[in-house]
Amino acid sequence: MEEARSGERARQHSAARAPGPAPSANGNGQVAPRAGGPFEPPHTANGGGPVMRAILAGLADKMRPDSALWRRAMVAGVAFGPDPWVRYSPPVFGLAFAAALPRQRKVVADNLRQVLGERDRFTEARQVAAVFSCYASCLTEALLLSSGRGYEIASSAQGVENWHDCSADGRGVIIATAHTAGWEVAGPVLRGVHAHDVVVVMRRERDEGARLIHDEARQRAGVKVVHIGDDPMDALTLLGHLRRRAVVAMQVDRVPPGVRSRTVSLFGRPWRVPEGPLALAAASGAPIMPVFTRRLGFMRYEAIATPPIRLQRRPDTGALDAAAQRIAAEMERFVRANPTQWFHFG
Repeated sequence: MEEARSGERARQHSAARAPGPAPSANGNGQVAPRAGGPFEPPHTANGGGPVMRAILAGLADKMRPDSALWRRAMVAGVAFGPDPWVRYSPPVFGLAFAAALPRQRKVVADNLRQVLGERDRFTEARQVAAVFSCYASCLTEALLLSSGRGYEIASSAQGVENWHDCSADGRGVIIATAHTAGWEVAGPVLRGVHAHDVVVVMRRERDEGARLIHDEARQRAGVKVVHIGDDPMDALTLLGHLRRRAVVAMQVDRVPPGVRSRTVSLFGRPWRVPEGPLALAAASGAPIMPVFTRRLGFMRYEAIATPPIRLQRRPDTGALDAAAQRIAAEMERFVRANPTQWFHFG
């Protein structure tokens, strides 16, 4: 009897010391806890913990197409690359970005389909590639203009009589434009037909470092940039420029979050136009002139000016809607004629 009790105690002691079964993965790919004990996830789960996730997120942010890293690389390539490189390589880089950015590529394809209708797949792919290639060339040439290497823009203009009409008011000119080829070199192009300052209005960029790099290049090229945000005082800065008879250029093909807009028809579909140019025209008495730029070749651009739009000091809803639709109609006319020079990436 004593031997039986001793054997039973030995078995219980052995069971108490024996390790449980090895942890196994559950259906979610996580490590299941041992029975009767707390769950302690391994340090390598989910990308190596919070430190590793933070490192990976930082790297992903630096690799975004609009990051300061890529801007610095472009500035270096423009500053030190041989002439054939800066002239012929940008379309290749544009195609590379098109391949690497499927969401933006789809947006461009949808835009072109809206403008041109259905085409065969080869034609559509060729036109999508042309948009990205043209964008890369325009961006490179804008940086070349400020590189100190002696490159200059050769510009021409259509509708010069509309410039003279607006200038006769003596209140400055509000340019309603879009993200088209030549937008980055709008200052030198517009100064060819307007003797006073040209101020380009832009929203603040996501990457502050990228914005500073590009703003320095624009200033060296003679382009004055005013960044606006949600501060109501931003409008006072623009009014001051108009009182000095400057040109204030504002883009109307994108509406940032929180910005008031009016609904118009563009390519047969509803579209929103920001109210900023309309409110500025009503407050200043300056005319709005839709102007769009297009690329004709290496460092060659043309500005197309259309008849001005004038608003009373206190326009009613009908007048504001009509002015917004006029702007959209001029933009539609330009984009239909130059579909691969509209850079609306969504």
